Amino acid sequence: MNREDLYYHIKHKKSFLCIGLDTDIAKIPMHLLDLHDPVYEFNKEIIKATHDLCVAYKPNIAFYEARGSESWLSLEKTMNEIPPGIFKIADAKRGDIGNTTQMYARAFFDQMDFDSITVSPYMGEDSVKPYLDYKNRWVIILAVTSNLSAFDFQFLPVGGTDQKVFEKVISVSQKWGTTDNIMYVVGATKANMLEKIREMIPDHFLLVPGVGAQGGNLEEVAKYGFNDHCGLLVNSSRNIIYASNGTDFAEAAREEAKKMQKEMKMLLERAELV
Repeated sequence: MNREDLYYHIKHKKSFLCIGLDTDIAKIPMHLLDLHDPVYEFNKEIIKATHDLCVAYKPNIAFYEARGSESWLSLEKTMNEIPPGIFKIADAKRGDIGNTTQMYARAFFDQMDFDSITVSPYMGEDSVKPYLDYKNRWVIILAVTSNLSAFDFQFLPVGGTDQKVFEKVISVSQKWGTTDNIMYVVGATKANMLEKIREMIPDHFLLVPGVGAQGGNLEEVAKYGFNDHCGLLVNSSRNIIYASNGTDFAEAAREEAKKMQKEMKMLLERAELV
């Protein structure tokens, strides 16, 4: 899926919603625990209830790795439930080099058929390039994250200048690929950074976590983050998938997703992007 394809689906659905499948077996409804594969059954119902309202799903890989081979099978089956035309993000935050990165690329792109993977750029171009060798696949580079400890490194000045580490990451890494295969993570809790980031990378898509449970403001994100292709994928996880822990969990998830989609539709129309 390239940038034009992604924008087509945003316009068609009037949504730039990404739903995070951070599925914790300790939090899913109790009645599912009697089933053979409760994580998959939960994900399947969430996808059935919300796929027409979002343009992307983002499984957080740690929630599947933590339970071993059984949960990897849950993830594989979940991927098969995602309809065509929906962008699939492996939220893996990998950050290695050489043959190791090639194996990660093979695992997530060839075996699991993800469209994209989140990566840490700390080890430089070697940690990103193998992913970019895949046609119509994306690398989503961590730039500004939504956690409080982001200030430990990301906002430090570089070499006695006014440039911050995250700005250096963006300015260097955008040269490794194109607007059709590189996105950036910019946390919604750092929405005041979006205006400056848009000056640096006006045409790239941004994956924006932190709206909802972490306190990010969707309208502010849109105000500073929109470009002429929308340019945003805004993720919500807990607010949607854990909207209810009863037998109505899928219906409740749909209601929460619908609320976000309606607000997104209004913001897109106001910006004349649909």
